[in-house]
Amino acid sequence: MAVINGSSRENGNTDALTQKALDGIPYTSFYLKNYKINPIDDQRHVAGGFDKVYDDYEELIRQVLQYDVLIFATPIYWYGMSGAMKNFVDRFSQSLREEALNFKKSMSDKKAYVITVGGDHPRTKALPLIQQFQYIFDFLGTEFAGYLIGDANAPQEILSDTMSLENALTFNKALLKHTEK
Repeated sequence: MAVINGSSRENGNTDALTQKALDGIPYTSFYLKNYKINPIDDQRHVAGGFDKVYDDYEELIRQVLQYDVLIFATPIYWYGMSGAMKNFVDRFSQSLREEALNFKKSMSDKKAYVITVGGDHPRTKALPLIQQFQYIFDFLGTEFAGYLIGDANAPQEILSDTMSLENALTFNKALLKHTEK
């Protein structure tokens, strides 16, 4: 199980809720803020494909693809995923063109979850973010197995959100069932 964490702050609310949801489950975290992932020019329709980009994305995506369960954890930034997460997801276009990666087939064998945290009524206002991930996973053939939305803004505020903490326990039980298989 791999967590792709799009937060710009380790040990923030997204991280805390993710840790609660994964308590007792082995996983590897990839903090996108620790990787250099450059934006790319859209060359999907160029005969030669994408130009080589000298950053950490290619190695990171190869590591991520080794896992069968992916958790996309991102704070809600301006009613969407974080910039780091969006930049990472945008690079999927490049991965789709790389034949050796067999990206779409690899992603179709995976199960994905989303964990997101934000303030300003996130259980309603984060739904377009959840829908965006649903469309991404649908396109890739990835099973979208569930999501968790937390309500917090200030550091560690998530630990006072009893609804999110209860939902994290339910989320954890579902994930434990998957890991027992």
